[in-house]
Amino acid sequence: MTPPPDRPEDDDSDDAALFRAAIGEVRRLPDAPLPPTSPKPRPRARMAERDEAEARDEFRHALEENLLEAGDALSYRRDELPPRVFAKLKRGEISAQEELDLHGSPVREAEALLRAFLNDAREHGVGCVRVIHGKGRGGGNDYIDSRGLPVLKNLVDRMLRQRADTLAFHSAPPAQGGTGAVLVLLAPRKRR
Repeated sequence: MTPPPDRPEDDDSDDAALFRAAIGEVRRLPDAPLPPTSPKPRPRARMAERDEAEARDEFRHALEENLLEAGDALSYRRDELPPRVFAKLKRGEISAQEELDLHGSPVREAEALLRAFLNDAREHGVGCVRVIHGKGRGGGNDYIDSRGLPVLKNLVDRMLRQRADTLAFHSAPPAQGGTGAVLVLLAPRKRR
């Protein structure tokens, strides 16, 4: 059979038209739903983490200044705390509601324990705590530095001074541990 003379054999445009005519009207299918995306990561307080890391670095540098000896008393009061309340703390008239004993703890572990203890105490509304750090006299080389100064005692002093939730602290009276322990007055947790 020969094609009609008005239609060339290799005309592609006619083939497309014939195909559309043979198929008929086309209707678009709905788009398939996209596959589920992976869940977004939980938000992190990156600025707080960075500030905490910088504070730890400053803390380690500050350890070199004003180091305490075994018999020295720890003492600190923020300006907003009335002196009469601080005097009560010094005399041991404010009772500690919780206690942490750091005896025998390596320095890094003691730092983590103290940080977690203070955060937990504040979270539960505890106002006064006692931290037993020892005097560094009988602990051997792990608890005194090369100059014979108590490592844990100085660690506790520096950490407490740098925390915003510490209102005051003072070495405990002799009956409560003396210069081997410290009473810490914590700021109340702010309501949201």
